[in-house]
Amino acid sequence: MTRILIVGAGATGGYFGARLARAARDVTFLVRPRRAAELRADGLRITAPEGTERLEPKLVTASELDGPYDLILLTVKAGHLEAALQDLKPAVGPHTVIVPFLNGIDHLDMIDTQFPSAVLGAVVKVAAQLTPDGAITVSAPGASLEIGELDGGHTARLRDTAAALDGAGFDVQVSDRILTSMWHKWVFIATTTTITCLAQGTIGDVAAARGGKAFADAVLAEAVAVSDAAGHPLPDAARVALRATVTQEGSPFAPSMYRDVLDSRPTEVEHVLASLADVAKRLDLSAPLLNAAVVRLRAHNQRLAKDSRSS
Repeated sequence: MTRILIVGAGATGGYFGARLARAARDVTFLVRPRRAAELRADGLRITAPEGTERLEPKLVTASELDGPYDLILLTVKAGHLEAALQDLKPAVGPHTVIVPFLNGIDHLDMIDTQFPSAVLGAVVKVAAQLTPDGAITVSAPGASLEIGELDGGHTARLRDTAAALDGAGFDVQVSDRILTSMWHKWVFIATTTTITCLAQGTIGDVAAARGGKAFADAVLAEAVAVSDAAGHPLPDAARVALRATVTQEGSPFAPSMYRDVLDSRPTEVEHVLASLADVAKRLDLSAPLLNAAVVRLRAHNQRLAKDSRSS
């Protein structure tokens, strides 16, 4: 049986790991000591549209890793990636496959530098949040995972990885254009984050405001232009669908970084927005709204860091 290590037990890692464990896969969670103590005391608790459950997960901390795993799902946030890669070293063998659940694409080079040729590309979709008491709330059905070789190849390890993940209560797809899929998700996240963080409201709030739809259109145009110029053009149908999503009046949608701002948590601004703005600059594209959102979220992070030092 494939040995699977889930790095992190937050909203995304906890949800996918729990589904795999319920499907009788050999799943272990690599977590920090504090999260390990919390999970040992209260279990991994998930509330989803299909019901509520509590799982007693198999846990390890970094010092307890006992050798290589076959498959590693890397579900930490970008700010914790460097530390996680150091923790992972005992768990990575010559045939280990690493599937990162991070947004953007910068993490691919970081992982490949530490563990050459081990990484697959991935796009993860799930509407999950971690509540203050450590439980996971899933607000909508339809979790999915798309994976692929970065060069588009159809390899044995890709087929084996898909087989190890399939049939666990979420959709698994294999793609020969995974980098393009990752770029398109990046466009979605950057667009919705810029709209909500600059206008300080949900997608529906912004769309209902005078000038809100035009503002959303302008943000979308910037992000799509970067993806197009980088060689990952958004198909017309996908562009129309995304435009409908980001201009929908009444939509309660708020991306995770906007929720982080509301909850006074640090954001992944460097990995998602600043990285895309840097690509725009290298391609000689104007992206004033993306850059404004970068400054807005950097100021938010700096304020949190200053408050932390003062407390």
